[in-house]
Amino acid sequence: MKPTGKEVAPEDRAFGQHVQRLRKQRGLTQQQLAVLVQRTASWMSQVERGVQPVERFDVLQELADALGVSVQQLRPGAPLPSDSQPKTPPFEKANDLDEARRLISGHPAVGTLLGAMRSRPTRSLTELVREVDDVWTLTHDGRFAEVSAKLTDLLPDLEQTVRLAEAGERDTAHLLLARTYQALAAAFVRQDEADAAWVAADRAIWAAEKSNDPLHVCAGVFRMVQAFVRLKRLGQAEHAAQTSIDALTTLDRNEELSVEGMSVLGSLHLALALTYARGQQRAEARAQIDKARSLADRLGGDRNDFDLEFGRTNVAIQAVSTAVDLGDAGEALDLGSEIDASSLSPERQGRLLMDLGRAHAQRRHTGEALNCLLRAEELVPETIRTHVAARKAIRELVLIEGAGALPELMALAERADALE
Repeated sequence: MKPTGKEVAPEDRAFGQHVQRLRKQRGLTQQQLAVLVQRTASWMSQVERGVQPVERFDVLQELADALGVSVQQLRPGAPLPSDSQPKTPPFEKANDLDEARRLISGHPAVGTLLGAMRSRPTRSLTELVREVDDVWTLTHDGRFAEVSAKLTDLLPDLEQTVRLAEAGERDTAHLLLARTYQALAAAFVRQDEADAAWVAADRAIWAAEKSNDPLHVCAGVFRMVQAFVRLKRLGQAEHAAQTSIDALTTLDRNEELSVEGMSVLGSLHLALALTYARGQQRAEARAQIDKARSLADRLGGDRNDFDLEFGRTNVAIQAVSTAVDLGDAGEALDLGSEIDASSLSPERQGRLLMDLGRAHAQRRHTGEALNCLLRAEELVPETIRTHVAARKAIRELVLIEGAGALPELMALAERADALE
């Protein structure tokens, strides 16, 4: 039987010491190993001290892979996965954006280019503006199944419109197409479909360039950076963000950057902060947060230029997320207690609650963590049930509580499919 309270079980202490030896043999720091297994340095420290038991086979497998050993070398006597169950599922899990993913897997413009489609779009530009605004409303609300359903007809119509519109309407049509692909990229990122987000962001950048709106190009780069981060291509994320930041900063120094441009620049600093935080580059991440905060102070109130929701509140939310990624749970909770996000979208409010839940989970505050995650689920159920960070936090809470896990926690874990 496991000891209760803060007493460390001898077998957990021995396992932690074994992990520490293997880590040092590979020349890794705790932070570096934590990044490899997509967890925090705090979690890794707790494992090595025996405070955090590691009992699930999937977590053992992640650690073993990162340390370059087999699961049996990591934990002698660990059961092998059942031969009757495939190691990888034969099909990808369905999610709310499956139809949208299928849609962009082909190119909606092919029929128009080959003359096989109708000669005129079914919607006017005025109608398309309304439809694209609706797509962004659904995206900010986290209603991704509705985003997918809406785009089934809308996206092909937009692709057709940009190729058939009169010269005077072509820039507007391309801008609408860019905004639609940006929304789709944002939705894909939030459901951890990062490869599809990359495709959508790339198309958004192309359409924005055709619209002759360079700030929308940079907004598309912001979406691409988020996709790169989720794909763990941190070098590419840094390069993409920094290239746009450098260009916009030059305009700012020359006093040629508009208010809208400051929103884009600030958002790119936040994206770069996320990139550095995921790479456990603490000083660099905090420096980017500071630069974003300075721009937000210059802007004053919260804004929503290019659907980026940039402003002081969003910077504060990102500071909480950065602290959690860096394993600074106490700082995240202190920062979060001062934030009133009620003026922002349900997605942003849900993200703050999710990150506070993650911070409480790092502190092993199960009740507080569960409360935050359930409140986030009320706001953006699709995000909480599909976001990899939320699902990992839920899984860790179940692991911490073991047989004593509350029914509400187990129900949430079931809804989020977090027990696999």
